[in-house]
Amino acid sequence: MTNSESETRTVIVEREIPHPPEKLWRALTQPHLIEAWLMKNDFEPVVGHRFNLRGEWGGVLDCEVLTVEPHRTLSYSWNFSHEDAAYDLKSVVTFTLTPTGAGTHLRMEQAGFRPSQRQAYGGAKAGWQQFLANLEQVLAEPE
Repeated sequence: MTNSESETRTVIVEREIPHPPEKLWRALTQPHLIEAWLMKNDFEPVVGHRFNLRGEWGGVLDCEVLTVEPHRTLSYSWNFSHEDAAYDLKSVVTFTLTPTGAGTHLRMEQAGFRPSQRQAYGGAKAGWQQFLANLEQVLAEPE
């Protein structure tokens, strides 16, 4: 592996969400809410829990919960295996919630894109914008 290939890139998307961290945390950790903004899943907010995210496009992401700090930090692996190993993705998604006067500052970071994975990196940049727009719609619905 060349040195440049060992360096990875990170997608970061930040949003100001007009809801308290507790409400945002529910949307990030309850399976029926995750499905409404992200993908079908069998998520549980328990460190070490392995789960799948199933995309409408037919792909399955293999994930494992890495960090659970209620109302503050959630991270999990986000791994995609492809028949062409060049498209395999091993990454980590981290959500960081910071209370603000108007609600919550949400920071989503997906780390682990190899330099050769320009298409996956670009797809993640666009994809997370759409996922987080969906998340804001879910949060806006009455409970």
